[in-house]
Amino acid sequence: MKNDSFLLKSTAALLSLGLLFTPAARAEEDPIAAQLAGMSLREKVGQLFMIRPDALEGRFGPAELEDNSIIGTTKVTDEMRQVYAQYPCGGFALFRKNILSPSQLRAFAQNLHGLNALSPLLGIDEEGGRVARIANHSAPFGVKKFPPMGQIAAAKDAALAYEAGKTIGEYLSAYGLDIDFAPVADVNTNPLNPVIGDRAFGDDPQTAAQMVAQVIQGLHDSGVASCIKHFPGHGDTATDTHTGYAETMKTWDMIRDCEMIPFRAGIAAGTDLVMTAHISAPTVTGTKEPATMSYLLLTEKLRGELGFTGLIITDALAMGAIREQYSSSEACVACLKAGADILLMPFDYYEAFDGVVRAVETGEIPESRIDESVYRVLQFKRARQGE
Repeated sequence: MKNDSFLLKSTAALLSLGLLFTPAARAEEDPIAAQLAGMSLREKVGQLFMIRPDALEGRFGPAELEDNSIIGTTKVTDEMRQVYAQYPCGGFALFRKNILSPSQLRAFAQNLHGLNALSPLLGIDEEGGRVARIANHSAPFGVKKFPPMGQIAAAKDAALAYEAGKTIGEYLSAYGLDIDFAPVADVNTNPLNPVIGDRAFGDDPQTAAQMVAQVIQGLHDSGVASCIKHFPGHGDTATDTHTGYAETMKTWDMIRDCEMIPFRAGIAAGTDLVMTAHISAPTVTGTKEPATMSYLLLTEKLRGELGFTGLIITDALAMGAIREQYSSSEACVACLKAGADILLMPFDYYEAFDGVVRAVETGEIPESRIDESVYRVLQFKRARQGE
């Protein structure tokens, strides 16, 4: 019965979005549909994953991928190319451990983009403040360092937020990066919050909304895609999803009147991606499932009520809130059922990849649901390439 319910909900969602199609049927009039029609199931599934480049190297186990004290992958090797041919992915997330110098980063980005004709996307966390993989690097990048966004918001000058987005976007673009996992659209209403804090534009949703829109405009003016996070708002939690369970006890009406104000502003400003949080919202959903796995929150609220038509990307699926409760395969299948398009950094990429393929082959997930998200990914890539 659960599968039947999912199929019904999935079909209804696809119909509402105009994406219930047989790729071959639309191929003549739609070049993206034609591209999709020519892809194998494994090629399609790969487009749904954004992973650490280190995951393609056999010398790293899943736990070592998460250890930032270990120097990571810094160049594309023959081994990586061979693994990628069997386990292709739609993109890579880069971390400080993958960066050595300006010249190395440029070459690495170019070679990652060149792994196949679908040109994997490259994303990075460059928020300003303490979360800035390039600006805070010890190598001589010589880029401008920005204070935490909370300090920028305190100045009450939207031009500063725009400058941050524009400047960060310019240097990310210069190094060949496509997506900045920023800005943070959370409203930091809980002073005990251990993970958001001054990464957010303060505790006033209207100020946050204004600043979020300006950072997005700055990034876009520099040719870099934006990703607002962490839907439906991580600012009211007292624990950190990196390490374990976190929840908000707010009702949807309360969330709509606070957390959704900057998210709506980000969507109106044209954000390319929305990143989901692994927080639970039991008062809204009636369960303790993470928002990342909630059909109600991702499809009915984010897609339906808020009208977001871009890419929904999960927060890192290796984080404690997910890893402590689900296998990599279970997590990724659940996220796709909820409506996510891109699965970010599962703990075990190979298990996750094979699990999604198996779910399609057994009918647990209809292939049309995969096609829906792959279509969005290909559409985004073609727009990035100016096609």
